[in-house]
Amino acid sequence: MDATMFAGDLDRAEPAGSGSEAAAQRHFFAAICDLNGVLRGKRMPDSKLKSVHKAGIRMPMSSIGVDIWGVDVAGTKLTMESGDLDGICLPTGRPPVSLGWAGCDAPLLPLTMWKEDGSPYFADARHLLAAVLARYSAKGLRPVVATELEFYLLAPEGDPAPAGFRPGTICGDFDNIYSLDELDAASAFLDDVYRTADACGIKVEAAIAESSPRQFEFNLLHLPDALRIADDTILFKQIIKNVARRHGHAASFMAKPRRDWAGSGMHVHFSIIDENGANIFNDGGEKGTDAMRHAVGGLLATMTEMTLAFAPHLNSYRRLRPGGLAPTTVAWGYENRTSAVRIPAGDPAARRIEHRVAGADANPYIVLAAILSAALRGIEERCEPAEPVRNNSHDSDRPAIARDWLQALEWFSASERAKTLLHPEFVHAFVACKEQEQIEFAARISEFELTTYRLSV
Repeated sequence: MDATMFAGDLDRAEPAGSGSEAAAQRHFFAAICDLNGVLRGKRMPDSKLKSVHKAGIRMPMSSIGVDIWGVDVAGTKLTMESGDLDGICLPTGRPPVSLGWAGCDAPLLPLTMWKEDGSPYFADARHLLAAVLARYSAKGLRPVVATELEFYLLAPEGDPAPAGFRPGTICGDFDNIYSLDELDAASAFLDDVYRTADACGIKVEAAIAESSPRQFEFNLLHLPDALRIADDTILFKQIIKNVARRHGHAASFMAKPRRDWAGSGMHVHFSIIDENGANIFNDGGEKGTDAMRHAVGGLLATMTEMTLAFAPHLNSYRRLRPGGLAPTTVAWGYENRTSAVRIPAGDPAARRIEHRVAGADANPYIVLAAILSAALRGIEERCEPAEPVRNNSHDSDRPAIARDWLQALEWFSASERAKTLLHPEFVHAFVACKEQEQIEFAARISEFELTTYRLSV
């Protein structure tokens, strides 16, 4: 990696002195992405940038597998049992990027975690995705991938409520899908997101107003680099959160922040090109090739046991309910948004698969690794899917996606295919993390539970 893109700025900076000059000393963040898709790392003075480029930083291996609250996960046995040993966090090859933090202008240097012996630590899901892509490369194939991110722009405090914009703009009290007025009301925020993303090299296409109040969606540009897309998606989520704070709002990627609002998904579109750059899903017609159909077959064959990868939190399953466009059954269809796997219409040269199960709360590295590994296995084994569903997939007789978090964890932890398609080290860490989170949620007594049972039984 070339550090000069950032080091040049250091050369032009005034040297740190005393008093106010010392207080304003420049710094950067160096961070890994944990199992839940949260950035964790250190704030470091700019003088350390070159040494971090060369040797990385040391962080406890347990830090990449902490639970959603940032608490060490006992089930990984990386803390007390092993002395909380360090991993080596090295730069990914991407230069530092300015993500628009609300409190400072410090850039972030993305890192991945390795073991002391130089081997990858697969609890870092970036390694997981890289290993899947290596399997494609060995066959002369490359996925072309894009993500679609839905989120809510909320008031900064209190119960979830739509963000307020300048006086005279459209109110946020009702559904208003594809509303240009809603986009106009949010234009200052949206423009800031585009500017910040562009400065980071993240290519963002359309923005739309989604179906519920102050719910928006951004589409990232298709790229023949799934690892870059996962990186971009993680960084872009942080950009949206940071820019929202700067504008006095809160951005939420929670799958279902309110019962009466639509869920927020992270849909994945992908095709596969060969060594000549040809789309192996394109047969010149509407149906797609055998390879596309077999990829669909692989996705469907593993979907129930892989649900945890797409819906990793308690709240995730409030989105996966009948009555909306989030899927509930293991079904596919052409131009059918009720199905888990959709084949969009359009130019055959752009024939692709849309995977619609993942929520916006999922880790993009894990989601892409699960999708692409299953699709490749389907192609290799010529896996035939059931017939496509032409009507409401919720009403079909197809197998159900996991009905809740507990069932999803049970299926995932018992799956030998998860260990084969992903990695045993990852499965162990992910299961331990989710088990600890489930135990904590189960121990909490909600206000609704207390109200229901306190005097009635």
